[in-house]
Amino acid sequence: MKSASQSLTGESAVLTELQLGHKSLRWVDRYSRLLDTRFRIPGTKVRFGLDFILGLVPGAGDAISMGLSGILIATMARNGASPRLVLRMLGNVGLDALVGTIPVLGNIFDLFYKANHRNLLLLREYYVEDKHRGSVWPILMAIVISLIILLGLMVMIFVWCINALANLF
Repeated sequence: MKSASQSLTGESAVLTELQLGHKSLRWVDRYSRLLDTRFRIPGTKVRFGLDFILGLVPGAGDAISMGLSGILIATMARNGASPRLVLRMLGNVGLDALVGTIPVLGNIFDLFYKANHRNLLLLREYYVEDKHRGSVWPILMAIVISLIILLGLMVMIFVWCINALANLF
């Protein structure tokens, strides 16, 4: 099994061969790497993905990125992630989304935090420890409610930043 630092390179699958045998988990692995570690800044070991690129679009990019992350978490939940694991994943995405709304600092944070990839690593560790149990439906509802709340908070932070910038000029 790869270490967490090896897995953050994004060059190869993160999940185990057994997990990659499930079509939807194979999709989650590829999709997570596309969002967070697909590309590399030339001359460095720093990797980024579509999440970082979307974050460059003020407001809308972060909202789209959060929605894509929600799809990943829902897919992981449908494949047996427990309520506790899903809450940890929501925490990663929530932190990424909230900090991502702050101009410039949010983009730098996105470049290094990689919430989707962290969630994929959590899923791999969870399956290896064989603790996946629990009902999925309450968690899917929690995901929807959490995403709505996070979207509202993102809009509030974005509006606050715009007002702060407008007051400077």
